Amino acid sequence: MRVIAGSLRRRTLEAPRGLDTRPTSDRLRETLFNILTPRIEGASFLDLYAGSGAVGIEALSRGARRVIFVERAHAALKVLRANLDRLGLRNGIAVENGSVIAYLRRERANTAANFEIVFLDPPYDAAGEYEAVLGSLGGAASWILSESAVVIAEHRRKEQLGERYGRLERTRLLEQGDAALSFYTVRAAEPESAE
Repeated sequence: MRVIAGSLRRRTLEAPRGLDTRPTSDRLRETLFNILTPRIEGASFLDLYAGSGAVGIEALSRGARRVIFVERAHAALKVLRANLDRLGLRNGIAVENGSVIAYLRRERANTAANFEIVFLDPPYDAAGEYEAVLGSLGGAASWILSESAVVIAEHRRKEQLGERYGRLERTRLLEQGDAALSFYTVRAAEPESAE
């Protein structure tokens, strides 16, 4: 794996061994960031199920202001931290060790949240994670998203995700090989009717 573009272009990245972590392919990452180009400069980026950190590192390379990496697998965390160290990335990053749902609950106390971009790539076999995390981001944890935030979920092409999760509404579905990216944006809150 390598960083595709930006200040770290062509730098190599390690990936965890085994089948527990499935890194986002270079080709799919390039497609993702071609779409995100107008949004990435100065953005606050949340990389959920970060694995090797390839997606978040690509965001930093292309000008993201800060990236929070959330991962709980020990082998993946070790590789993620090694990738960050090898690239000399220390500013504008944080690595959170633990489950994504626990992080979203804990983040409630942080008033400086407001992520412009959230990327999630849970293990494909953990289908319930998509429902739980997207449901949380569209509901109880939606306050961590900026008004113009985009949430992107990488999933199997054959696995269909919902069109809506609370305030999140799918605006784009991109399919590439066996993988797909579902893009969600935050719908404006419904005005309360005066009775």
